[in-house]
Amino acid sequence: MTATTHPVASPLSTRRRWTILAVCCLSMFLVGLDTTIVNVGLPAIGRGVRVGTRGLEWIVDAYTLVLASCLISSGALADRFGRRRVFQCGLAVFGTASLLCALAPSAGLLITARALQGIGASMLSPVALAIVVNVMTDPKERAQAIGTWASVFGLSMAAGPVTGGALLHGLDWRALFWINAPVIAAALLLSAVFVPESRAPRNRRLDLPGQILLTVVLTAVVGVLIEGPRIGWTSPAALAGCAGAAAAAAAFVRVESRRAEPLMDLRLFKRPAFSGAVVGAVAVFVALNMTLLLNTLYLQHTRQWTPLAAGLATLPLAVGATVCAPWSGRMVGSTGPRRPLLLGGASIAAGALCLVGLTPHTSVLLLLAAYLFIGIGFGFANAPITNTAVNGLPPARAGVAGAITSTARQLGAALGIALAGGLVTAATPAGLAHASRPGWALVAACGGLLLLLARTAPPKAPSPSPASPPARQPA
Repeated sequence: MTATTHPVASPLSTRRRWTILAVCCLSMFLVGLDTTIVNVGLPAIGRGVRVGTRGLEWIVDAYTLVLASCLISSGALADRFGRRRVFQCGLAVFGTASLLCALAPSAGLLITARALQGIGASMLSPVALAIVVNVMTDPKERAQAIGTWASVFGLSMAAGPVTGGALLHGLDWRALFWINAPVIAAALLLSAVFVPESRAPRNRRLDLPGQILLTVVLTAVVGVLIEGPRIGWTSPAALAGCAGAAAAAAAFVRVESRRAEPLMDLRLFKRPAFSGAVVGAVAVFVALNMTLLLNTLYLQHTRQWTPLAAGLATLPLAVGATVCAPWSGRMVGSTGPRRPLLLGGASIAAGALCLVGLTPHTSVLLLLAAYLFIGIGFGFANAPITNTAVNGLPPARAGVAGAITSTARQLGAALGIALAGGLVTAATPAGLAHASRPGWALVAACGGLLLLLARTAPPKAPSPSPASPPARQPA
């Protein structure tokens, strides 16, 4: 039986629509915060559960890997069974996992609980975006809403180190997970009161083979990057991991191209705007997460700053992201994605280039200026990437489209953590600044990639009809 569709046809007042956006933003703040709040607490967590840099990388990436792997299936589940229902289920799973993280007595159990957190977060990120897209039917209002959504998400990512540093100033590392409880309780209550239920007009089958293959690909790639410095890049285990990732990727493409209802519709990547947005999402989050991890390790290990001081150093990044993201959303709605992408790429590249010659005694003013530029770039880049990805597709497919771009973000986050950790794993505190220089060059390259993508972006964002029918599935 075809599911009933509620979203776009029901007229909602402006206040109700923006209240729904606020509720979705609250959940997105939680997802983004947990992606980065752990970074500033990694030294304290390492001491608490007695693990080194590689173990800490897994504590961070267990969350982002599972989140990236499950996003698309969660988006499909939401389109099928109801977005509000899946959204609330995700909040409950995330809250339970947060409590388990706070109580974890060992690194192994903490990594497991972080993976469970990723499952819950996967039910929040694409579903929140799908809800927003379906209640905001006017293209200009939708662009502004996505700009606000991106602003909150960017703020949460950038505010994670600041919040974590403040918590660690008076409490231990377990407070990084206890803080989720009141936010989850508020989001559950508000979603029950204000968020309407909605579904896609046509049920989609779950693609279990595609889900398994995608998880294998992402885990193998990130696993090799994390363990490569320890086991050796040319060791049999590393080569086997690379071969396994390549084989799983080839199998994934083959399976998905033959399924009537694939996990990931590969035909979407034939659209230059969509594929560019996905690549841009990976680049932006590689840059952001490399910046946050390298900053944490450099300031706390090399310069002996406290977690609070290291977190406060990222305030310029948070301010830049928060101020520029809604501005970017308005620019996308009025002039298209090209201009904010150019500003975003140029700012990220400029900030990273300030730090390619990093030393143990680099000026604090230069550090703060670099973080400000990177935050400005993140704020400008996130909204046009998100809007470009979903704006050319019918709202009925918003869950899947949003999930693909969210997967790209989390893949970028996992890659950024793995690459940054690989660069500094063997570095001494005195040598960490020099070891991190290739990382800052890579962050600059991510900004350059955004500049290239801006050249191919449409000068004016498309304005699809809200009533556009869902894309035809192959027979």
